[in-house]
Amino acid sequence: MKVLIATDGSTFSQTAVKKWYRFVAKTEVTAIKIVSVYSAVLPIDTFAPSLEYAEEFEKAQKMQAVDFAEKAADEVRVCFPESELDLTTEIVIGNPPQVIVETAKEWNADLIITGSHGRGFWKRMLLGSVSDEVIHHAPCSVLVIRQTKGFSENMQLE
Repeated sequence: MKVLIATDGSTFSQTAVKKWYRFVAKTEVTAIKIVSVYSAVLPIDTFAPSLEYAEEFEKAQKMQAVDFAEKAADEVRVCFPESELDLTTEIVIGNPPQVIVETAKEWNADLIITGSHGRGFWKRMLLGSVSDEVIHHAPCSVLVIRQTKGFSENMQLE
């Protein structure tokens, strides 16, 4: 089974990274890819300080995406301390839902794991929803994990 885990570093995606393994029966036959997507920054105009700012901001976003992916990979390793994992990470620039769906198609993922912010209908309509778009365009099953009030970050494996 190939599992693609999408993370943006939010507490919601961190919860998904910490809970997903409960839904996978045989981890020893599971390949895991963690993808973190960051957006391109376009300068407002061709004025040099604006261009430099955009480049620096984009560089910072990329470094943050790398950090998110590395932390998620570390968390996955903690979940399976006795296992040799087929685990990779990928940092991609682009539109998050589109990149997640395209990566899942190219990699032939069997399952996409993502977190949910738990926004209501109107907020989703206004702000958009990565998990909603992934659900509707994914080439495979999608597991959306919500953060619950009783979830403790220091949970022990069951």
